Amino acid sequence: MPIRTNRGRAAVYRRLWGFPLRSPKHLVGTLIVVAAVLTTLGIVLPKVFDRPNPTLTAIQPSTTRTTSSHPGSGPGAPPPVSATTTTPPPQTRLSGSQTTPTPSAPNADAVRVAKEWANAWVRHPAGTTQEQWLDGMRAYTTEEFFAAKLTTVPVESVAGNQVTGEPQVVSSFTSSLLVTVPTDGPKLSITLVVTNAGWRVSEYDKAS
Repeated sequence: MPIRTNRGRAAVYRRLWGFPLRSPKHLVGTLIVVAAVLTTLGIVLPKVFDRPNPTLTAIQPSTTRTTSSHPGSGPGAPPPVSATTTTPPPQTRLSGSQTTPTPSAPNADAVRVAKEWANAWVRHPAGTTQEQWLDGMRAYTTEEFFAAKLTTVPVESVAGNQVTGEPQVVSSFTSSLLVTVPTDGPKLSITLVVTNAGWRVSEYDKAS
């Protein structure tokens, strides 16, 4: 029968609250029941609240790919970082070598090579072929200068037939030498450099 009066309800509550205090056995039994209920709740509730949402789990791979493809577009994602690449200035021939030439006394072997080269330059009697004229200077010339410049000079264009004086040193360094050599034609300006094979002619011009 339902309890309809406040006095009846109060009486029921007093009996319930007073049950553990009726005897030591009632108190121990009540504590055991309460402990069992609390332990059960402590085990069950975390499993219920930590259970993954199947809908979110199914959508997660797609969200991850989208975030990876578009960094910085999702909520809470860091803003995109732009990488700045510094391009070094292009080097020129002038900036490629920072070594200052060291002045030195004229090298005797360099002066001798310059004179031999000049003698071969003006040695082109009638009937001399281009190959014969070039072969006379090959041993005294760098391979680069011989192939790139000297082979383009026609022997017929060479003025002068003999050297008329000794080489005159214009500038002298440990690895290069500039001399002028007089001929019965234009005076020759000859540049020599040190190579693995010794001093060799690397450039020539008509001296002023």
